[in-house]
Amino acid sequence: MALLQDKTALITGGTRGIGKGIVERFLEEGADVAFTYVSSPEKANALAQELIAKTGRKVLAIQSDASDFNAAQAAVDEVVNAWGKLDVLVNNAGITKDQLLMRMSEADFDTVMNTNMKSVFNMTKAVMRTMLKQRSGSIVNMSSIVGVQGNAGQSNYAASKAAIIGFTKSVAKELGSRNIRSNVVAPGFIETEMTNSLDPKVIDEWRAGIPLKRGGTPLDVANACVYLASDLSVYITGQTLSVCGGMLM
Repeated sequence: MALLQDKTALITGGTRGIGKGIVERFLEEGADVAFTYVSSPEKANALAQELIAKTGRKVLAIQSDASDFNAAQAAVDEVVNAWGKLDVLVNNAGITKDQLLMRMSEADFDTVMNTNMKSVFNMTKAVMRTMLKQRSGSIVNMSSIVGVQGNAGQSNYAASKAAIIGFTKSVAKELGSRNIRSNVVAPGFIETEMTNSLDPKVIDEWRAGIPLKRGGTPLDVANACVYLASDLSVYITGQTLSVCGGMLM
């Protein structure tokens, strides 16, 4: 039996990169999946139709900005109204606006915090009522090893990702008695469309510094999310799972 058979999941930022990889793996494991996107409805809806044809599962593309409190609630309501339940939330939406602190603008700090951290608060608040009523649920929040160890030029990103870890642990303690689990996935260097624009020499240097001697893939991260969303991890909550090839030890 598939690991997520007949579960329903909502994944933010699901049209590309890691988010798309999670959507695809969840469908392969038997889940019905809704994913959010901010722009390009034609592309998002075309992806949804492609995945429906490929997997035979239910797929719902929802245009929504998770950093908007009311929009987050509306997205969750759309899923629950369509499918009657919501078993898994994956908070994946995120951005970077890298700059040394002395040159970082207030706007760039606020934008990263709102998109990366406040969206997790918004979406978690939005799913609570449904999951509390069900007395079950799994919330998976996407952090980063940068949120664990910091990184020069990414103080805003590191702050947002570190905050996600603290938030997740608190939610795990608050909701554990209702059988609602909350965990973190912290990716390392993951090769996606965004990294294709980097200098190949830079990518080779990153790979050389990783014990497993390669960058990660969206599939590597998606597999960790499948585990935390599935019943294989029913006794795991408040934890951070690093998917980094050994970069963080």
